[in-house]
This record gives sequence, C-alpha cells and structure tokens, in this order.
Amino acid sequence: MELQESFRVEDASGFPVSYVYFAGDEQRRSATRRMSRDEARRIAIRIAALPDVQIAMMELENERDSALAALAGKKH
Repeated sequence: MELQESFRVEDASGFPVSYVYFAGDEQRRSATRRMSRDEARRIAIRIAALPDVQIAMMELENERDSALAALAGKKH
C-alpha cells in the first residue's frame, strides 16, 4: 500500500510488517538518504514476495525429501 513518502507491506491479515520510505525530490533524497519512489517500490515488492518464495522453497524441500526417502527405501 502506498502512503505519503512510503510503501507499507502488509501480511495476509493486513498487519504492517514493513515500511519502505522514499523522498520525492533529489535534494530531499540526498539530505534524508532515502530512496527514490521507484527504488522503494521495487524493494517493497521484493519484501512482499518473500513469504511466497519461502513457501515454494519448503514445498521443493519436501518433494526432495520424499524422493530421497523413496530412493532409500528401494535400496533396502
């Protein structure tokens, strides 16, 4: 969700888990050491995608473990 000079990343229940701040003009960005709006947006999107990546990795690990267990069972 875009707010004034920040993006708020929320979990599935709407609880805010992160704020990514930006500044509109270059002088303010320099003085506050904030990102541009586009940079902040890209980072917010990546933060929001982390749970999906973690779920996908867990599913792959479970598939791998099942395959390894099946192979180990065939050896005996």
